[in-house]
Amino acid sequence: MPISAKLSKFLSTNKVKFEEIKHRQVFTGLDKAATLRVKPSLIAKTLVMKSGKDLAMAILAANRNLDKKKFAKASKLKNPDFVSEKLMKTKFKGFKVGALPPFCQMFKIPGFIDRGLLKEKSVYASAGNYETSIRLSPKALEKSGAMKADFSEAKKMAKPKKKKK
Repeated sequence: MPISAKLSKFLSTNKVKFEEIKHRQVFTGLDKAATLRVKPSLIAKTLVMKSGKDLAMAILAANRNLDKKKFAKASKLKNPDFVSEKLMKTKFKGFKVGALPPFCQMFKIPGFIDRGLLKEKSVYASAGNYETSIRLSPKALEKSGAMKADFSEAKKMAKPKKKKK
């Protein structure tokens, strides 16, 4: 599935250099990393947070978790929480839930990019569906309106269970 006309127009208008990458259907950043054979730290995941009627976008690496307290401080949202699937479907029409492109300006909401992601030369982001990603410089996300902030923490991975003998 190609990138949407809305995303294509946004990228063109804002002169964002990118590479479109088709891949098998994936639903998580970690699956995308495995499919593309890249480190999870190179996958930019997009989360939408809310506080009352206010929304904000958080862009961070797939191998990181969002720290709500740090995000609240960075975004000035009081007690931010994840938006519902229902809100995602109505507010971000034309984009699949969980595959929102990381361009806050396109959706007219404030956006924040985790500083750790900005250290990478290039990152892979969702292009609005589960079968297409775009590779671009994380600096392009900052140029398109996302503000730098520190709001992530290392993902706590489950320890493998030991086999009983």
